[in-house]
Amino acid sequence: MSIRIVTDSSCDLPEAAVAAHGIRVVPLSIRFGDEEFIDREQLTTHEFWARCAQQDTLPETAAPAPGQFEATYRALAAEGATGIVVVSLSGALSATMQSAELAARSVADDIAVRVVDSRSVSLGVGNMVLACARLAAGGASLDEVETFALDRAQRTHVIGALDTLENLKKGGRIGNARALLATALAIKPIIEVIDGQVEQGGKQRTRSKALKFLVDKVREHEGCIGDLAVLHADCSDVDQFVEMLRPLHDGEIVIGEIGPVIGTHAGRGTIGVAFAVTS
Repeated sequence: MSIRIVTDSSCDLPEAAVAAHGIRVVPLSIRFGDEEFIDREQLTTHEFWARCAQQDTLPETAAPAPGQFEATYRALAAEGATGIVVVSLSGALSATMQSAELAARSVADDIAVRVVDSRSVSLGVGNMVLACARLAAGGASLDEVETFALDRAQRTHVIGALDTLENLKKGGRIGNARALLATALAIKPIIEVIDGQVEQGGKQRTRSKALKFLVDKVREHEGCIGDLAVLHADCSDVDQFVEMLRPLHDGEIVIGEIGPVIGTHAGRGTIGVAFAVTS
């Protein structure tokens, strides 16, 4: 039995981790005006941030078409997969999961595909994907991997600190005056993923206080963390942040760059943590 794992490009996993675990990533697309790019294939994360700096409006992101998922499923079946578990970006935030489900129905006569809503974003999704891939590699059945993923979705936390309100301002979420005032006061908004939605999680006055706040949120679960990851949007202080977290977790800390799917809304300089609580 060979169970394979599929996800989408919102997972923000490092390419080396994707390749090492045989994970298939179906990309979303990004549109700057009349130009459209396939995430990570036609537009690197570095190129994305460079373009954002030159734009007055935010780019748009679009979910993959069902046909993209179907082609991935059929390719895996041809490689010998006997079942597939898809871990998708939160269904409350994107139509990506719907595309994955439509494609699953299209291939139902050829291969069993289970689609799981991660109820998360970025490396919250990525952590789940890695854990599922390890389980599948160990010989777990399709049902076992699906059950694990559904449980992990309930135990996953993602908390981040925005460095700028510029993207929220460009997106029309807050008025210009409020955005400028908040920037002048060096306020760093905290965001948290709750029940698949991105919610306000408070605010800190400085970057250093924001980082400490994130570390303290992880410390609340010290000893009960199954996986820990750091996500960042082109941040120069990511190594410093990782070192702040190391005393709280003796396992690997996955580090991933926030790509266009999440970065469009969060903005450059966003930094955060994703972790699973084991008990």
